[in-house]
Amino acid sequence: MEEESQAAQGGLFESLKTLSVSLVGIVHTRLELLSTDIAEEREHLITLLLLAQVALFFLGMGVLLLALLVVAVFWESHRLLAVGGLAGLFLIASAGTAWLALHKTRTKPRLFEASLAELSKDRQHLSSRS
Repeated sequence: MEEESQAAQGGLFESLKTLSVSLVGIVHTRLELLSTDIAEEREHLITLLLLAQVALFFLGMGVLLLALLVVAVFWESHRLLAVGGLAGLFLIASAGTAWLALHKTRTKPRLFEASLAELSKDRQHLSSRS
């Protein structure tokens, strides 16, 4: 009888040990996924801020050159074409960069999407075992 209780205790402790190892492994994997999600979101925000800065730079250059164009309107012949062309170029570049930033904002994946999907799988797997 004592042998049976010792075997049962050893089995229970082994089961608890295996369960804790599995739990630590799951938590470790989820934390790695979470850190990857945070790193991806940080990189997305840095890219978005850089694109916004570039768009603002091009907009500023466009406005400056547009002001020069208005001043040059009352001057002689081909200066208008050069200044107007550069102003148009910078304004188009600004609009394109702003569009790209808006597109990236609208199409970005949800924060922690991969982690949430894996946790959902874990929950379904555990509930199916019960």
